[in-house]
Amino acid sequence: MIASEDRTGEGYSERGFDGLLEIMGRLRAPGGCPWDAEQTLESLRRYILEEANELAEAIGEGDARDICEESGDLLLQVVFVATIAAEKGLFGIQDVCRAICDKLVYRHPHVFANVAVHGDSDVSRNWEMIKAGERKEREADDSAMAGIPRGLPALLRALRISERAAKKGFDWKFGDVDSVRAKVLEESDELRAEIAASNADAIREEFGDLLFAMANLARHLEIDPESALQKANGKFISRFRQMEALASEQNAVMENMPLDELEALWQSAKKVEINGRR
Repeated sequence: MIASEDRTGEGYSERGFDGLLEIMGRLRAPGGCPWDAEQTLESLRRYILEEANELAEAIGEGDARDICEESGDLLLQVVFVATIAAEKGLFGIQDVCRAICDKLVYRHPHVFANVAVHGDSDVSRNWEMIKAGERKEREADDSAMAGIPRGLPALLRALRISERAAKKGFDWKFGDVDSVRAKVLEESDELRAEIAASNADAIREEFGDLLFAMANLARHLEIDPESALQKANGKFISRFRQMEALASEQNAVMENMPLDELEALWQSAKKVEINGRR
C-alpha cells in the first residue's frame, strides 16, 4: 500500500474521504482560500478534463504512486462539484454516491437480480438496453447515439459512435478486418481524389471520414485508437529528440539541413532506439 503523507500537521490525511470533505468545506468557507471560493461549476470544467487526462496518462505510465496521486486530484474535482452544488441547494456528495450506487445495482441485474448472461457481450447489450430505457423514462433522446459526450477526444468519440452503431447491428461481422480495411482504402481514395481537385472543404470532410474509418478498424482489431495514437506520439517525440542529439553531435543545425540528411538522421535515431531495446 502507498502511505499517505500528512503535510498539514492536523491529521487530515488520516481521515480519508471525510477529511477531504472537511478540507473542501474550509477552503470554500469565509476566511478560506479566495481562489477556491470563487470557483463555479463552469470554471471547473477545464480542470476536470485536465485531471482526467493526467490520470489516464499516469495509468499509461504504470507508476502506482502517480496513479494514486492523480486519482486523488480527479476525486477532488468531483467533491468540488458536489460542494458547489450543495451550496446552491442542488445536490450534495451523498446524493452523488446514492445515485451511482442505485445506477450500478440497476444496470447489473445479472449480479443483483435474476438475469442470466453468457459472457461480456450479453452484459454490454443489456447495459445499453437499460440505459436506453432510462433515457425514455426521462423523455430524453432515446437514440443509440445519445449520451456520447461531445467533449471526448475526437478519436475516442469516433470509437464510441461505431460501438453504439454496432450494437444496433450496423456493422460488419466482428473480426471481418478485410471488409473494414477495404472501407479505409475507399476513404483514402476519396481523399486522394479531393486533394487532386484542390477542394478544401471536401478534403477536410474526406479526411474526417478516413479518420472515422480508421477508428472503426481499430475496434475490429481490438485496439484502443486513442492509446495507439498516444504511443505513436511518444515514439515520434523520442526519435525526434534523438535526431536533435545526433545533429548536435555533428555540430549541425537541423533547420539548415536538406530533407535527405534529416531523413538519414531519422533512420539513425530509429537504429539507436532499436539497439536500446535489445
